[in-house]
Amino acid sequence: MTFLALALVSVPAARGQTVVKTLGVSGGPTGVAYDSGKGEVFVTQVDSAAVTVISASSNSVVASVNVGSEPKGITYDPANGDVYVANTGGDTVSVISDTTNKVVDTVTVGNSPNTLAYDSGKGEIFVTNADDNTVSVISDQSNAVVATIGVGGLPRGIVYDQAKGEVFVANEGNATVSVVSDSSDTIIANITVGEAPLGMAYDSGTGEVFVSNSESNTVSVISDASDSVVATVGVGNTPYDAVYVPTTGEVYVMNYGTTTVSVISDKTNTVTATVGVGTWPDRGDFDSAQNEVFVANQDSGTVSIISAGPSSSSTTGTSVSTGATSTQSSSTSASKGIPEFPLQFGAVVAVTTAVIALYIGARRLAPVVDRRSPA
Repeated sequence: MTFLALALVSVPAARGQTVVKTLGVSGGPTGVAYDSGKGEVFVTQVDSAAVTVISASSNSVVASVNVGSEPKGITYDPANGDVYVANTGGDTVSVISDTTNKVVDTVTVGNSPNTLAYDSGKGEIFVTNADDNTVSVISDQSNAVVATIGVGGLPRGIVYDQAKGEVFVANEGNATVSVVSDSSDTIIANITVGEAPLGMAYDSGTGEVFVSNSESNTVSVISDASDSVVATVGVGNTPYDAVYVPTTGEVYVMNYGTTTVSVISDKTNTVTATVGVGTWPDRGDFDSAQNEVFVANQDSGTVSIISAGPSSSSTTGTSVSTGATSTQSSSTSASKGIPEFPLQFGAVVAVTTAVIALYIGARRLAPVVDRRSPA
């Protein structure tokens, strides 16, 4: 039975939902955007008017870019390879070329721009302006404002729903979410959520929008089919941003007040894990190439890199995170979507069964000895 014991010991532990590296990023790291074209992660530094560029393959800092005052939200535009940064203190948006890591344009928007979302259907960037209750719409062809939309009080988080061609805006001041049609740039619905909604994430797998309610310590789940709340999930203290991970069908919620990230299953709308990160986890984004979630910890001056683990099933979707708000496509084939652990466990079971069968066969073939007879 020695072989049986060895076979059982060789079962590997499941991977995922653990911090695999912590990077030092000074100056109050706040917003995060994954650039799928370059395989890089851009992190805004609210206290130093700069953006740090991280190589996602080596998890090391490769560049720093000076931008406007108090940069917070950030998003990547895969159509032109530019990164857009909301400078809250300067009422501008800096446009960074990911080829040169330099600012190539600056766009004036509303008062206190906070968060951005890239609309792939229209080729536009939507920017929430917290202090004048509007959303600026920027054309990525001209880098000019083409529309201004009035929304609710203190708009903060924003996310694009590509299936509906709609933009969802979290209004912190009146506990609502405004739904904007990107074809008319007008509000088509208003949805009541929890207190002080901030970050948001669009889940392409379920067609739902997850909204972090910072003063209710909950996440509201909105169906984009009915524009209504279908579930409310309790999370940690002061949830800020939310990030959708299409490979596992999970939503990661940054709990600003408890140095943790809550992981929600979009199948059950329940918290399935809690991950410890740095102090004041603000916003995050998903790296589809490495299957990792990057979390900016503002107070501790770090970025936590969380392994999202193996795929739960064959999945095709688009990840859109807001708070930091960025968009990236992710497609997992059926062969790649099978979790590593069940495959290896099945092999162990097969080997163990064979060993047991051999052992039993050997016992049956062995000669019977009458132990009561003298030798």
